[in-house]
Order: sequence, then C-alpha cells, then structure tokens
Amino acid sequence: MADTTGVLAGKVAIVTGAASGIGRAIALRYGREGAHVVVSDVNEAGGSETVALIQAAGGTAAYIACDVSDPAAAQAMVDQAAADAGHLDILVNNAGVGSIGKAVDEVPVENFQHVIATNLMGPFYCARAAIPHLRTSGGGSIINIASSFGIIASPKTGPYAAAKGGLISLTRQMAVDYSREHIRVNCICPGYIDTDLGGRRARMSPEDAAFALSERERKAAMQPIGRQAQTDEVAGAAVFLAGPDASFIVGAALVVDGGQTILHNQGPYFES
Repeated sequence: MADTTGVLAGKVAIVTGAASGIGRAIALRYGREGAHVVVSDVNEAGGSETVALIQAAGGTAAYIACDVSDPAAAQAMVDQAAADAGHLDILVNNAGVGSIGKAVDEVPVENFQHVIATNLMGPFYCARAAIPHLRTSGGGSIINIASSFGIIASPKTGPYAAAKGGLISLTRQMAVDYSREHIRVNCICPGYIDTDLGGRRARMSPEDAAFALSERERKAAMQPIGRQAQTDEVAGAAVFLAGPDASFIVGAALVVDGGQTILHNQGPYFES
C-alpha cells in the first residue's frame, strides 16, 4: 500500500458501489488522502462498514443509500451529499453489476436491461446530478470505473461489454463537453480484480463458488502479469486521476489490467 500524501485534503468525494471491492478500496484511499467520503451503495451493512473503516483510520465519511439505476434516487443522493458536506469535488461512478455468461441470443432481455441500467445509465444519472455542484465548486473530477471488457471482446459477456464500452465513450464525450469548465472526466478500465462482483459467489454452493474462483484465477494467470490485482492497485489510479498531478488528463481510459488488453489469453477461443 502506497504512503499517503494528503493530496485530496479538503475535497468531498462521492464513491458509488463503495460497500465492497474496488469501490471500498477507493473510498478507503480517498479517506486516507484527506477527502470527506460519501459512501453510496444499495448494501447498507457494507456501506456502513466502509464508513466505519474510514473513520477508524482517522478520516471522515457518511453513508447514503442509493440504487444508481433509479434517476430520482441518484439525483437525491448527489444533492444530499453536496448539501451535507457543503460542496462536491469528486464523483467516482463505480457501482456495477455483472452479466450472466450467455451469448446474445440466450441472454434474457431483462438481464441486458438491468446491466445497462446500472453500469451505463447509473453513471449518466449520477454525473448529470453532480455537474451543477462541480460547477459551483469551480470544477472537479468525474471518474468512471469501466472495464477491460469495454475495450476487448470476450466470449459471452455481451451486456457487460456493451455497458462498459458505452461508459468509455460517454467518458470521452463528457470530457469534451466539460473540460473548459474545469471538470475533468476520465475512466479506469480494470482487468482481473478479485472483487466477486455483486457477491455472486456467495450465492453459489461452496463447490460452485470454489470452481468459479479457480476459473477466474486460471484465466488471470494467463495474462502477461500472471495474476489478479488487489483492489488497492485500482484505488491508486483513482487517487491519481482525482489529484493535481492529473490536471492535464481528460477523456482518458486508464487501463489497469496487467496487460490483458494487449494479450487477452483465455486459451482456445471456443473453450467452454
């Protein structure tokens, strides 16, 4: 874990999907870097635990429940966060869900819609709500958590890839629209990070969960770096993009993937 520098001291940051995984890691790092962190998630127990961890480390934080796929809920969460803290400087759109492993003709319509609603529409709703507050603050940073699967294709990931690819394009478009207002918009594209997105393995039998983890580790081992990342390795990138050292970076898709997008090795293409 990198030493802290207080680079975000005095900033107010919203991190969605911060009850676990990458979102929690970003929230904890932001807290250690001096930001007041608004932890948002549908998981109240996990979100409250993230707040407690930030506070135990000497930081300040608050939890606001929000389902980002609901535009009214996203608007209310952002407005409350800015009102309670007095201003807003950073929005990290991390909340997301995975898709089921099926080809497009097999994916239920409601699954495709749910993934798009959370992973693409959610960041749109939150950014739309946050931009007026960022303007009032004189500028700020929006960081969207996309995915390596928004850049490269992988078998049976249609809904997720479509949402994350759209999020990368939305990031670039917002960067064009708002950079002159000192609102920098960038995204991070993680590769294999063992976050167990949405607690999927917890809903499996122990045998199926162990198999799912071993398969993920097997695929990660075939990538150039040969392993999965720790969530804090993504959090470091989020600190950088939110801080002054990234002042000339706009519309970037920062790849944090251990080389996956330069050599996406999954073995035989038609392997089940």
